[in-house]
Amino acid sequence: MATADQRSAANDVWLPIPPDEIEGLPGGLHYVHWDAGPDYPADPERCVFYTVPYMKDTAVSLRPLSRMSRVRVVQTLTAGVDNMLPGLERMPSGAQLCNARGLHDASTAELALTLILAALRDIPGFVRGQDAGEWREGFQPALADKSVLIVGYGSIGSAIEDRLTPFECARVARVARTARDTVRGPVHPLSDLSALLPDADVVVLATPLTETTRGLVGTDFLARMKDGALLVNIARGQIVDTKALLAELDSGRLRAALDVTDPEPLPPEHPLWHAPGVLITPHVGGPSSAFLPRAKRLLRDQLTLFAAGEPLRNVVTTAD
Repeated sequence: MATADQRSAANDVWLPIPPDEIEGLPGGLHYVHWDAGPDYPADPERCVFYTVPYMKDTAVSLRPLSRMSRVRVVQTLTAGVDNMLPGLERMPSGAQLCNARGLHDASTAELALTLILAALRDIPGFVRGQDAGEWREGFQPALADKSVLIVGYGSIGSAIEDRLTPFECARVARVARTARDTVRGPVHPLSDLSALLPDADVVVLATPLTETTRGLVGTDFLARMKDGALLVNIARGQIVDTKALLAELDSGRLRAALDVTDPEPLPPEHPLWHAPGVLITPHVGGPSSAFLPRAKRLLRDQLTLFAAGEPLRNVVTTAD
């Protein structure tokens, strides 16, 4: 007769965080640590719950899936799952792909606000002045009394508005895939974007990358933005047509603060680096000290549900 350890070993859970660092993991499962290293920690065929390594190359993250014939759950540690969608065809029928909705709300919303304030008050210009030993005085716009449009009003979009509230904005408009009401006011459908863009001083992109949103911010979208407006992208680079954005930046009509770009990473010779009025951070919305405790909590909660045979949270899609 098989021992309890042998039975649990047939139900492997792959974690990118060492299991002994996550308190409260449920019993009855066999936990192994893999963070995209060259060697697998166990036979992938025994894996039933695969946590995708965070911020690792997509090809590496997808590699073990073709051998995970018993996997029931693929759990990302990102809000977006576009990088894992190519792996759906490798997953057995009925396996669920779950995202990390809520995990990055605090960190990403914090960066969004940082980018808005830094770009409006020209912090990059002051840093360059400091590097040159120059006292650069000047009059800069404030966030107070500005109109902000949030495109993508999921948990991250809502968290961004949480942080905008104390800054005395004139108004905050919200756009999502479908219209709905919230305690703060209406969320408009994507079809209302054209009417909302001309009023916005700051446009924040927080929408997932889908076939609908890929290239959403193109020539027409940018042309609808008011002169001097600021585009902030903390979503995915492919949502913005880089060539169209460069044309607006080079003309001086718009400004941008980008945590994500297309292409990404941005090559050293790419003109976006040196375009006027642009602030670029290297996709650092999620990686912060806020990540690890929230990732551990998410994994513990999901695995507790999984071990109990209860429905998981954040299910994005199920393999055919």
